Amino acid sequence: MADVNRGDRPLSPHLTIYRPQLTSMTSIFVRITGNALIVAALMIVWWFIAAATGPEAFARANGFVTSWFGDLVLFLSVWAAWYHMFGGIRHLIWDSGHMLEVEQSETAGLVMIIASVLFTIFTAIVL
Repeated sequence: MADVNRGDRPLSPHLTIYRPQLTSMTSIFVRITGNALIVAALMIVWWFIAAATGPEAFARANGFVTSWFGDLVLFLSVWAAWYHMFGGIRHLIWDSGHMLEVEQSETAGLVMIIASVLFTIFTAIVL
């Protein structure tokens, strides 16, 4: 049988030698924000169901949603929605065969981050 462990060499790509790239990190965060938006949507659905259930249930849900933690979750959800949307647009551009060079992809990642922060601030100010 062949020796699978040929010395003390790490498996490739090993976490101690792999340098994360901007494009991979932004893509991972698109997936994370998609899952986080599900949690935020469940919180909003809970608020609506509590409103339909009765005043006691609504008071409890509204107290949570309007607390500092609820405000933080909703604010971060706004950022996640913008970030996820810009990530989807970036993937649509890639699917059309454009901006596939490394420099262009990294620029698109930076634009995605900056635009999501600016649009979140704009949304928080306007709404």
